[in-house]
Amino acid sequence: MPLFQNATFYISAHHLRDLPPPVGVEVAFAGRSNAGKSSALNTLANHNRLAYVSKQPGRTQLINFFSLGKDQFLVDLPGYGYAKVPAEMRAHWQMTLSNYLSHRNTLFGLVLVMDCRHPLTPLDRQMLDWFSPSNKPIHVLLTKSDKLSRNAASQTLQTVKKELQSTWGNCTIQLFSSLKKQGVEEAETIINGWFNNTPLVSDENQIPDSMA
Repeated sequence: MPLFQNATFYISAHHLRDLPPPVGVEVAFAGRSNAGKSSALNTLANHNRLAYVSKQPGRTQLINFFSLGKDQFLVDLPGYGYAKVPAEMRAHWQMTLSNYLSHRNTLFGLVLVMDCRHPLTPLDRQMLDWFSPSNKPIHVLLTKSDKLSRNAASQTLQTVKKELQSTWGNCTIQLFSSLKKQGVEEAETIINGWFNNTPLVSDENQIPDSMA
């Protein structure tokens, strides 16, 4: 059964004060606008409308909570980096996201979505800088991997993996394609482990000694 098969909308928050009480376990999804975050969520849920997908970037402007039952929550964070969003809104979300990622006690792990063709943008690095001091796990989905050749995708994976581990640590990473439904099982294994408070790291996520 898909990981988020039974996810149901719970609440949206525009300000930190609107967040639900900190109870249970939360796993947040974050990503640059148009990186494929909503598509990844829908693929993992086997539901084409769990998260809104738009051809116009920057449409997710609220922190959306989805209940998985048993005080477990999926949290869809606003996409960041869309140039046409007003400066005031960008500043608001910068403050809101940094505080949520840094201080939310029930946030267990972060899934950071990056376009495989444009990984580790300055804003991706900023998200990692905000969250990594918590020492909570981070899993990177390199989405749209079907847009690259197998060799190019593999090379990107290894390059990004090496920098993640050397700079931020406590990160796992994989290739993912919503279009081809590739990488779904691996992502489910990692994230399901978080919800069970038993983080899992597959052999594919380990950096070979030759690349350390």
